[in-house]
Amino acid sequence: MYAYTDFDRQFVRARAAQFRDQLERNLAGTLGDDEFRPLRLQNGWYVQRHAPMLRVAVPYGVLSSRQLRQLARIAREFDRGYGHFTTRQNLQYNWIPLPKAADVMDLLADVDMHGIQTSGNCIRNITSDALAGVAPDEIIDPRPYAEVLRQWSTLHPEFAFLPRKFKIAISGAAEDRAAIAWHDIGLQLKKNAAGEIGFEVLVGGGMGRTPIIGTVITDFLPWQQILVYIEAIVRVYNRYGRRDNAYKARIKILVKAEGQQFIDAVNEEFAKILKDDPAGHEHLIPQAELDRVAASFVVPAGVSATEGRDIFAEVEAGPYKRWLERNVHGHRLAGYRAVTLSLKHVGIAPGDATDKQMDAAAAIADQFSHGELRVSHDQNLVLPWVRESELPAVFEAARANGFATPNIGLLTDMIACPGGDFCALANARSIPVAEDITQRFQDLDELWDIGDIDLHISGCINSCGHHHSGHIGILGVDKDGTEWYQITLGGSDGSTLSGRAVPGKVIGPSFAADEVADVIEAVVQTYRDNRLPTERFVDAVRRLGLDPFKAAANAVRSSTAQA
Repeated sequence: MYAYTDFDRQFVRARAAQFRDQLERNLAGTLGDDEFRPLRLQNGWYVQRHAPMLRVAVPYGVLSSRQLRQLARIAREFDRGYGHFTTRQNLQYNWIPLPKAADVMDLLADVDMHGIQTSGNCIRNITSDALAGVAPDEIIDPRPYAEVLRQWSTLHPEFAFLPRKFKIAISGAAEDRAAIAWHDIGLQLKKNAAGEIGFEVLVGGGMGRTPIIGTVITDFLPWQQILVYIEAIVRVYNRYGRRDNAYKARIKILVKAEGQQFIDAVNEEFAKILKDDPAGHEHLIPQAELDRVAASFVVPAGVSATEGRDIFAEVEAGPYKRWLERNVHGHRLAGYRAVTLSLKHVGIAPGDATDKQMDAAAAIADQFSHGELRVSHDQNLVLPWVRESELPAVFEAARANGFATPNIGLLTDMIACPGGDFCALANARSIPVAEDITQRFQDLDELWDIGDIDLHISGCINSCGHHHSGHIGILGVDKDGTEWYQITLGGSDGSTLSGRAVPGKVIGPSFAADEVADVIEAVVQTYRDNRLPTERFVDAVRRLGLDPFKAAANAVRSSTAQA
């Protein structure tokens, strides 16, 4: 993982000291709340429904065991003993008192962490594939490029107050595990026929009130020019994006409205930077700088390819075999595997981890994964460097600490935002709905029979739970102060399993909270009754259309009304 330089550490510590001064002046009444608000947001501090919320950046999802232990300490000493891992590879705390905020920022700085630009109208945390650097289908490791982007975008003076928040995701593998088409800018690393490295660039993806898939505006841009091209995109957005209406301020609205004119404006700005601006050429990424950053992303000492083994050989049916099938993934190095530590089980909100679990995950990473973990888009933790010979021991350690639920990719491995239990923007709660569904589908034999399903839950139209991209999406809505839930089917994040990225389609009027689990069960049963051999849920939805699923869902409403 990237090794902070002396400059990096001084920068983060200076930022923490600056925030302490701002906080102290606000608490003393000499810096008003309106003036303090953008300052705290730029450091990751929100004021939520019940208390301040801190969002901590985990750049492109890479996390050390030392950092995770510090996150556990903060949860234990300043929060209520847990944190929440998000789809954008951040960690959120929901109960830290604002007067303690500066102390927390100092503790984060001690382990090269911060909350800079995890909120506010700026370029947010750069996200990527949780299997970057180890995936067998990887074309180019995206982590060095993600780190260059992070350094370039952090506190960029021109892009500190954009019309709206701005999100970038990057993938370097054949399989898109970063949902790049759903981002303001999506970047796909690739090689051309000559073996040269470049980017396919997508712009204007996003969820919220208007779900839109990103548009490809160049299919191959030399990697050296990527900062210039992104600068051109964000300049055009900064210049023409709407600032009079927050619901129409995202770049996706501008791209949709202007179409080819937007693309032409970007290319014109790009050419202008390269040709006319003397400083523009300094924005090209020098090979030496990429090499400097890439030197941090190497195979850990002591790791080398060994003779691979059949990890299922002589393994009897049971919990360990199921865990191997679902939680253990291929690796580019023979003799190694990546392992998912599941944060999805009964009684725990999806993505939540207690301080004890964080400490335990850090210990497991130290013992079995060279002190490195990843935060996944699906709100789990990943160990990237596990020897195949140590898988049985990893399983026992995972099981002892509540990480061994063998449900990765199945219905209960759901994505969910914190919803109305915490978020001031939410219309409805997500966590109780997630728990009801998890309780309903506890039988592993049934889950295995159902097969792969992405279920995503959002507590409001802002879509932090990515409900639009779920094979099954659940959206909380408000009806005269009562929580109701809208169901969508057939969405996709753009992975090979799901097919090209598309938003799900609504299957009728919304349902009451106590109907949702019944509706999901009815929808799933309709799939089981009508599927073809080996046909996955999302493929069956596309083949059958929505009508049979609508009928099943409406039958739940009818039976509830009669009762």
